Amino acid sequence: MRSLLAAPLLVMTVVGIALFAESAHNGSSARTPPLVALLSQPASSRLVAPSSPASPLGAVARYHVPPLVNPHNVYAADRVLSPVVRHFRPLIYVPDSGSNMVQEIDPRTYQIVREFPVGAVPQHVVPSYDLRTLWVTNDIGNSLTAINPANGRPERTVPVADPYNLYFTPDGRYAMVMAETLRRIDFRNPRSMRLHHSLHAPACAGLNHADFTADGRYMLVSCEYAASMIVVDVPRERVVRVLRLPFGASPQDVKLSPDGRTFYVADLNFGGVWEIAARDWRRTGFVATGAGAHGLYPSRNAKRLYVSNRSAGSVSVISFATHRVVATWSIPGGSPDMGGVSANGKVLWLSGRFAAAVYAIDTTSGRLLRTIPVGFQPHGVCVYPQPGRYSLGHTGILR
Repeated sequence: MRSLLAAPLLVMTVVGIALFAESAHNGSSARTPPLVALLSQPASSRLVAPSSPASPLGAVARYHVPPLVNPHNVYAADRVLSPVVRHFRPLIYVPDSGSNMVQEIDPRTYQIVREFPVGAVPQHVVPSYDLRTLWVTNDIGNSLTAINPANGRPERTVPVADPYNLYFTPDGRYAMVMAETLRRIDFRNPRSMRLHHSLHAPACAGLNHADFTADGRYMLVSCEYAASMIVVDVPRERVVRVLRLPFGASPQDVKLSPDGRTFYVADLNFGGVWEIAARDWRRTGFVATGAGAHGLYPSRNAKRLYVSNRSAGSVSVISFATHRVVATWSIPGGSPDMGGVSANGKVLWLSGRFAAAVYAIDTTSGRLLRTIPVGFQPHGVCVYPQPGRYSLGHTGILR
């Protein structure tokens, strides 16, 4: 979410439970119908005409995605460090949107060991497809800063329009810059960032977070300010479907279930996670977690999903097997936002978006291990190195 200051909290009623709604742009909230009624509504999903000319007919034939290590677990490769990153120094990379800095934390000592300036309003730190570079998305600065994760030092800055977030096509051919304000996805060379093609999505206000189907063919993208999602045909570089969410919805982070059947979509305003079938794009359920549900992170054993509830100051743990919340971890006075899981799976690292802090949470007990003071507004924290063969982007979607 783009906001630079703490968004005002407004009370909205969902099944008689008081949840908080946030609006980054105008501070208003819409009246939301009861959740039971919403879930009884059919998911509105329709095919749409391509938002831009289709890519060449041979695009799909040339599209080769590395096969999954385990067809029943898309995260099966996310337990072993690649030889590429095995000797990188473990660090927690913290982009601070408020001070235009990146700070690096040593996870063993909880101390800040380096900080350096980047472009205006850095939002996320993103591992490159080949795992050899970390990209800082300087949103308002219209640039990407490349960090060498072998030593943690910045190396170069590349001009790129409106890079709120960054993903990579599952075949590694292109970087996908989520140009939120411009309402488009820019397909770029993953190393030079030279523009290949702009995919315009004018109906997708707040285009920002995403994940891919198990075969890598389609990408599900959240439209934060439009109460909807779009489906992108990745090899053809076009929008093929729009999924309408209930009125007042504010979709955020997106994650695929380990079996590849279900997308989980955090909703800031409804305080929980929507479930969307990956096969036919139907909305199949909703799991209530807490006010301001925002970030989604699978556990290293792919059995649980950690949900950061920014407004509630908590983390909910959802069982992938039962689709139910099995634990809730409280962070008193906190605003847990975005981050990732340590390589060994023992610690969940999250930014405290409006608390000028980073949290280290024990994933076994839920105990808050440490609160580390950082810059004014930390956002898309990256834990690195992470296990996996290649990166699909964000703060660490690896396969």
